[in-house]
Amino acid sequence: MKQGYQTDLTDAQWEVVRPLVEAKTGRKPTVCRRRILNAILYLNRTGCQWRNLPNDFPAWSTVHSCFWRWKWNGILEQIHAALHAQVRQQADRAATPTAGIVDSQSVKTTEKGGSAVASMGPKR
Repeated sequence: MKQGYQTDLTDAQWEVVRPLVEAKTGRKPTVCRRRILNAILYLNRTGCQWRNLPNDFPAWSTVHSCFWRWKWNGILEQIHAALHAQVRQQADRAATPTAGIVDSQSVKTTEKGGSAVASMGPKR
């Protein structure tokens, strides 16, 4: 499949996620799952509305229903985890991180513990 948008899956990425999105039912899908996933990635990257998907993607209603079905079933999280592991391995790292860093930032407030305007009484 030729790559039409920067957000489209490469062949290697598709091979990783194919088992997650291909239907396990007895009937053959009417719309290519790769094109649906490419449409979801395009929407995520560009932020366009569902109804404004370019015409070379499947119908927006098909993409929309697959997106919500995959979200509810946890498939989108599995896709993210699989692609994340692949990217880490390509960078010669372990598939999952072995350490994490937590950073916090202090924010100064008033000494009263809130907004000075909010704590003032009514003016007469």
